[in-house]
Amino acid sequence: MDVKTNPFKAAMLSRTRQIGVWSMSASPVAVEIIGNSGFDWVCLDAEHSPVDISNLVSLLHAGSAGKAHPVVRPAWNDPVLLKRVLDVGAQTVLVPFVQNAEEARQAVAACRYPPEGIRGVSGSSRASAYGQMNGYLKKANDEICVLVQLETGSALQNLEEIAQVEGVDGVFIGPSDLAASLGHLGNPGHPDVQNAIQEAIEKLNKLGKAGGILTTDIAAARKYLEWGFTFVASALDIQLLMGGLKNALHEVTKD
Repeated sequence: MDVKTNPFKAAMLSRTRQIGVWSMSASPVAVEIIGNSGFDWVCLDAEHSPVDISNLVSLLHAGSAGKAHPVVRPAWNDPVLLKRVLDVGAQTVLVPFVQNAEEARQAVAACRYPPEGIRGVSGSSRASAYGQMNGYLKKANDEICVLVQLETGSALQNLEEIAQVEGVDGVFIGPSDLAASLGHLGNPGHPDVQNAIQEAIEKLNKLGKAGGILTTDIAAARKYLEWGFTFVASALDIQLLMGGLKNALHEVTKD
């Protein structure tokens, strides 16, 4: 059994557009449905949802047969959390709240085995098919994809330095926290926030680095793609469920 290649990382390096769904439901059934729905990637959010390591394994199992590549967002830029996420089989991580180049380097190091990094070594984790995968320890570094999330005005000031850190495969702009940071809590569509996002992707495009973002507004998703974002999440699973339920109730009860 060989180490699995990471198609999402290849897409980031070639800047091939990837459309995704954000999953906060902590539901293997939802992730399985998303995985087979035609989207390119699904973010398994362990920062703002009940997802922990034990049910992350179930989510990865559920998504393994589908097309959508699992991108795991841990709760924090912490080497212990990242080690556990990688050991249970994630190949792509989205590291939240990276503020500067040094924090980006720390995130990359946590995802790399020595001498390139500090990831702890286990010979029998799920990531290596419980020790049955040929050469996992030597090949894993090449297939792990590290995305860093910038979500404050201060972080955007350091964007170029962060994006050029070796091992950073993509830069994700967090619109909601960015809006809060810029004084527009709850309003990522504010012109100040949109201008900051557009300036950020223009810088990333000049550097040839993949940029990502989340929105649940289809018009905004199309705009972000036109601006040059590579990986865009255009839907949120719990919001889709809520919207569908409200619409079903409205349709059955309207006069």
